[in-house]
Amino acid sequence: MSKLMSVDFKVFGKVQQVFFRKCTKTRADELDLVGWCKNEPDSTVIGVVQGQQPKIEQMKQWLETKGSPKCRIDSCDFTSERSVEKFEFTEFVIKRKKKF
Repeated sequence: MSKLMSVDFKVFGKVQQVFFRKCTKTRADELDLVGWCKNEPDSTVIGVVQGQQPKIEQMKQWLETKGSPKCRIDSCDFTSERSVEKFEFTEFVIKRKKKF
């Protein structure tokens, strides 16, 4: 079994209101990754993914180059890449604003 990795991401471009978060969750589920993603006020999408290193690399490539069908990815920053002993999350979720 390959080592477990965690990486934070921030995706720039037209990534809101184009089902980017939904497609990110679908791709993370396909790769057996856990973590989360959410929209930011600056029109980016941020998140964390955790899983086996080869699958993290596949997800990073997907976040940089593919995304949702109607999105436009200008760039993607990856930070805090590190090995983890165990998952910090139990599944991949989309964080949404709380409605009052």
